[in-house]
Amino acid sequence: MESRDASTLSDRHVTAADIARLAGVTRAAVSNWRRRHDDFPSPAGGTSSSPLFSLEKVRAWLESQNKGTEESAEVRLWHTLRGDYSTHMLRGLADVADHLWRGERGGLGDTAVGLVDALAEESSPGALTRALTTRFLNAGERSGTASGSTARLVRALASLTRPDARSVFDPACGTGSLLFSVGAPGARRTGQDTDPDAVRLVRARSVLELGTEADVRVGDALRDDRWPGHRAELVVCDPPAATTDWGREELLMDPRWELALPPKAEGELAWLQHAYAHTAPGGQTAVVLSTSCAYRRTGRRIRADLVRRGLLTDVFALPAGLAAAHSQPVHLWLLRRPLDEGDTARTVRMWDLSGADPDGDWELPAEPDAEVALIDLLDDDVDLTPARHAAPDPREVPAAFASTRDELAALAAELVKALPELAAGAPGAGFAAQVKVAELADAGLVDLDGELPRSASGQVDTDFLNGFLASAANTRRSTSASGTFRTDARAARIPKLEVAEQRRYGAAFRAVADFERRARELSALASQAAELAREGLTSGVLRPEDSGGE
Repeated sequence: MESRDASTLSDRHVTAADIARLAGVTRAAVSNWRRRHDDFPSPAGGTSSSPLFSLEKVRAWLESQNKGTEESAEVRLWHTLRGDYSTHMLRGLADVADHLWRGERGGLGDTAVGLVDALAEESSPGALTRALTTRFLNAGERSGTASGSTARLVRALASLTRPDARSVFDPACGTGSLLFSVGAPGARRTGQDTDPDAVRLVRARSVLELGTEADVRVGDALRDDRWPGHRAELVVCDPPAATTDWGREELLMDPRWELALPPKAEGELAWLQHAYAHTAPGGQTAVVLSTSCAYRRTGRRIRADLVRRGLLTDVFALPAGLAAAHSQPVHLWLLRRPLDEGDTARTVRMWDLSGADPDGDWELPAEPDAEVALIDLLDDDVDLTPARHAAPDPREVPAAFASTRDELAALAAELVKALPELAAGAPGAGFAAQVKVAELADAGLVDLDGELPRSASGQVDTDFLNGFLASAANTRRSTSASGTFRTDARAARIPKLEVAEQRRYGAAFRAVADFERRARELSALASQAAELAREGLTSGVLRPEDSGGE
């Protein structure tokens, strides 16, 4: 234990955010120092986007520039934990919380224990664990640890979800900040997380900060649901980073898929249905999703069932800067489990808050940007993007129409160039020598474990392979007598061609795919232009050009 406390400062590293706190400045100031001062310490580790610096060298540089400030006890504790736990900071926080709750020091060194006790006496144990958790979530060093919702996202969900729920459940609770911040003050709080240290932290934090122990269990919520049959009035979920490895093959018959079996690429919609399965009648489900969940073709069936059954009540488009794993905007979907067959939503409220200040107040306007009848959502796309359904501000229509028209002209010109020039082949020409994809897979040349087959060697070009899989002959082989289409890659046949020739075909198939993508963009843009034109003409903010006649 003493060896940890004897570790030298040179073993400890800090982020740019830590340096800013250490010096009492903003992160922008630290970035300026790095650019303007050649003698600023070089990174000692980390990545280009999140470098780590030697604490010893940073302190020496700050003192030489008269920029240093005296470290607070909390900062000293943080850097002590950084040195003792290195890449396992979540374990360090859990040990601190356990020490404050049960008196068990775990892996804490003497220096850390002394600082923890002094800080807890100065403020309170709950205030200390809350401050350390917030610092951890803001430190940008959570790689390999449990997910944790940002303070911004927690504030947003606390304002946008029902505040009177007497029971709250979070199936991916991470550090517990979201679980603690929603619902009624005395609500029963339950949860699950894959990381045992995160679960220890949440249990201890709940006692120290809320005065009652949350019932949180360890396990992968999708593969190993530790709460069978459990339902809560409010279920909140900020799912882990999206992945295709969420257990679909193991869960094909799982009763949680009330809407439909989620496709392999739609792990987020698996989390949505898992959360809904744990929602009590009359209760609310609130799930944070990527914006693409609102329109991806692979999730269309689930979105359609969600709308058709009247379970979806609200979709919020939230601004960038709320997610922990990326800087993109996100959506918040709210569902309500009906009390009976007649207790379902008749419309979906669409709220476009993408331009809101992430650090501002989350006060909703008096009316949503749009309230869309269910029948109007059930088209070919079932697109749930709020901006698509919100009526434009008439004052912005002229500029939006002009911009869209210019985009349309540019894209139309690109579309013509995107279609590849293809030479005429011999009449009736075909490919006499063919091979079954199953033979290529058995030989280890093709990998069929995925949404699309791909080459596993230098002897097959992936684009060539998938291009011929979509041929008319292979499509017929995949269509049953009843007209049902089911892709059967193993039974498909592709021509036997040299790799160089395969690549030529592969390039042509890529060009055709790009052409199709641009054509879809052109179609969507054309619809947008027509919509803006009608809106402008009928509202009076646009008028026909003078014809030059009488």
